[in-house]
Amino acid sequence: MSGKICQAIAGRDLLAFSYEGRSRVVEPHCHGTSRAGNEVLRAYQVRGGSNSGEPIGWKMFAVDQISGLQIVDDHFARSRPGFNPNDKGMTSIHCHV
Repeated sequence: MSGKICQAIAGRDLLAFSYEGRSRVVEPHCHGTSRAGNEVLRAYQVRGGSNSGEPIGWKMFAVDQISGLQIVDDHFARSRPGFNPNDKGMTSIHCHV
């Protein structure tokens, strides 16, 4: 799954997947390892549901909880405001925009 995430980040392609029982569409910005040692994705969610009640905005997803990951045939032009390529929530970064 890491290869597909980094491929989407490099191409600035949207990703669609299910997470916590809800369909989501995101602009992937950064993929790495969290401080807890888990593989994570920092992304800006543009569509779909959310358990937090905030379906749009910055989120960090645990990759092992993502299912049905698909690269969407749609692109985002630039990084969203607030993106930090040196994400403090990650101890190592595999790829970023």
